[in-house]
Amino acid sequence: QVQLVESGGGLVQTGGSLRLSCTASGSRFRTNHMGWYRQNPGQQNDQRDLVASITREGHTIYADALEGRFFVSRDSVKDVVYLQMNSLKPEDTGVYYCAAGAYALGSHYSSSGVYWGQGTQVTVSS
Repeated sequence: QVQLVESGGGLVQTGGSLRLSCTASGSRFRTNHMGWYRQNPGQQNDQRDLVASITREGHTIYADALEGRFFVSRDSVKDVVYLQMNSLKPEDTGVYYCAAGAYALGSHYSSSGVYWGQGTQVTVSS
């Protein structure tokens, strides 16, 4: 089993920055891949989309529209993954979920072999 605890969300003005953190505990094999998903306001749980993911070796994948503003990093010893979000826009508002799995994370929500945190709210005001 894996437990994921996120922190760092909040309210920020357009153009501001936030850094999210997610600490994993439990099976290290099941945290080979870690990442962040966003659920936009009004969406259902199964409509979460991948923001960025990172392997234990540091290989990253980003959603095309977010690359260049969002940066994912990881402390593989402590199993902590970070999401640095810069130049935030109102459309970045949503609940950001940390996810982990033994294998590559998909572009959309999955409950198969993926562990999820409780989510942290990010609100960008205009």
